[in-house]
Amino acid sequence: MANNKPKRPNPMGGNKGGKKPSFNFYWIYAVIAVILIAFTLIDWEGSSKKISQPEFEANILDSNYVDHILIKDKSVVEVYLNEEGLKSHYYKENKSKNDGSLLGGAQTGPQFFFKIISPETFGETIKEWETAHPGFDYDVDETNTLGRDILGWIIPIGLMIVIWIIIMRRITGGAGGAGSQIFSIGKSRAQVFGNGKSTNVSFKDVAGLEGAKEEIQEIVDFLKHPKKYTELGAKIPKGALLVGPPGTGKTLLAKAVAGEAKVPFFSLSGSDFVEMFVGVGASRVRDLFKQAKEKSPSIIFIDEIDAIGKARGRNAQMSSNDEHENTLNQLLTEMDGFGTNSGVIILAATNRADVLDKALLRAGRFDRQIMVDMPDLNERKAIFNVHLKPIKVTADLDREFLAKQTPGFSGADIANICNEAALIAARKKKKMVEMQDFLDAVDRIVGGLEKKNKIITPEEKRTIAFHEAGHATVSWMCEYANPLVKVTIVPRGRSLGAAWYLPEERQITTTQQILDEMCAAMGGRAAEKLIFGRISTGALSDLDKVTKQATAMVTIYGLNEKIGNVSYYDPQNQYGFTKPYSEETARLIDEEVKNMIEEQYKRAIKILSENKDKLVELAEMLLKKEVIFKDDLEKVFGKRPFDHVIPDPEEVKKEDANSNDDPIIPTDTDNSEEDID
Repeated sequence: MANNKPKRPNPMGGNKGGKKPSFNFYWIYAVIAVILIAFTLIDWEGSSKKISQPEFEANILDSNYVDHILIKDKSVVEVYLNEEGLKSHYYKENKSKNDGSLLGGAQTGPQFFFKIISPETFGETIKEWETAHPGFDYDVDETNTLGRDILGWIIPIGLMIVIWIIIMRRITGGAGGAGSQIFSIGKSRAQVFGNGKSTNVSFKDVAGLEGAKEEIQEIVDFLKHPKKYTELGAKIPKGALLVGPPGTGKTLLAKAVAGEAKVPFFSLSGSDFVEMFVGVGASRVRDLFKQAKEKSPSIIFIDEIDAIGKARGRNAQMSSNDEHENTLNQLLTEMDGFGTNSGVIILAATNRADVLDKALLRAGRFDRQIMVDMPDLNERKAIFNVHLKPIKVTADLDREFLAKQTPGFSGADIANICNEAALIAARKKKKMVEMQDFLDAVDRIVGGLEKKNKIITPEEKRTIAFHEAGHATVSWMCEYANPLVKVTIVPRGRSLGAAWYLPEERQITTTQQILDEMCAAMGGRAAEKLIFGRISTGALSDLDKVTKQATAMVTIYGLNEKIGNVSYYDPQNQYGFTKPYSEETARLIDEEVKNMIEEQYKRAIKILSENKDKLVELAEMLLKKEVIFKDDLEKVFGKRPFDHVIPDPEEVKKEDANSNDDPIIPTDTDNSEEDID
């Protein structure tokens, strides 16, 4: 009976799917070791046993055991015994261990040998043996053994050389393996794309970032069609620095350049120049640019350039050597120094442009700084369209709604949401990924994994419900607070409850907007105080948020009347451990921050007192459902009177095009908004 039982997989990771196992080079080492051991142990004298000349004369020649002798190289005499000698007691006691008779064969070779003591007088000795022993027979072998002797020396030496070469190749990892730093430590570690090798990423795979793509595509177009620019006397920028928060697509843009450009593309990280040995970083920079110039026109991409591009002279007293500065100096010289550097374009990416050396950012090195910022609403929608291509989604999936639900998310975050949604749908054994899976993925990434089995007492659960209801109520009643999306008291990650809001797409923030956000954040603690007459530690994250907001308003944005229009913002840490203001100003800052927070706390209590019945109704609904949405809040509070309709950017463009009014030119161009937690 045939056994149709399926084979169990090999637990040791053996042959899978009938695939032949790969050859293991360690067998070569084993064979070489066996050969060397055999070469050492083999008795190269064959089956003969060595004796002395006097012993030959006394025990063999005088006993008439000699059949004949063979004189080789005028230095060695091989002795062949006759039948009587082979049967003699002497031979049986002194025969060689390598005698063929031990293997069952006949002994045909010489049984003994001895070295000639005096070659000059050995001829006289032979005559004496012939005279004393009639019938004595001998022969002379005049074969030249020089080649054999030389081969005996060459074979061991050759084996040693081969073993040395193999060991060195294994140590150095071939052309660039893990151990290559031993003998090529000063060589560049750049990954080269060219000659048909590509990243399989094009500009079509980069959604949003239209401004950044336009500048990058111009560089690629110059490399493809240089005459179009040079005929007009234009010079392409020597370098472009991609600056932006993590996950916004800086490295993805570089991959697209490597996939689109038809020139060699050298990609490496800033940390690849860093080594514990002195002078290695500068050597690798020289080698990188040498390779790039040999293959020019070419592009060099250095990711996380802040690893080697930090400003020189900072905290010099804490540094044991100037290896970092030597590497940076060499990079500056290669990018734009005394020598020419035509045909090599430098791309770099960092999210810490504020720490880079000023000499690195000047024109002639990095001529362009391309800002790769967080995507806006339309860009997030385009990013969703790219990452949803390989995912099986339902036909009614509202991608614009997903874009609105992910404000402040980077391209990497959106890619993670799409993947997480597919995992959630697969976990639920669905055939298609639905909208709810994406919403669950957003909650999972923002708040963490649900912990429904977390032990919470009924009293704690009631406190959490009123805390979250307080946030929802105050945010609903404050005009500039972010509109609520969902409130839950199901523990997620390290939080016992959470509220999700939908921030507006805005580039600048006014004082009232920040104050309303602070008031909404203090609504949780205010609800605890109003309902229970006590407060808890559950407002830790809220207090941290409002403290940072208030401190930023006073010390960075100049939004406090007593401190005035002064900013102590120090992104490059120029002040070090010192404060750029007096002790009296520090005390005033502390007072203003505290007063601002306490004022919003009292305001939150006032709002909740005026809507106490609705607060209780909302908290009871939250205790019952555990999760409530915007529609539930509208049933309790009615339609929110402050909801603003976000205008469609395309409609705004059409209105601007049809308008005959003169455009308003802003007098202050420094309207950049720093992130406020």
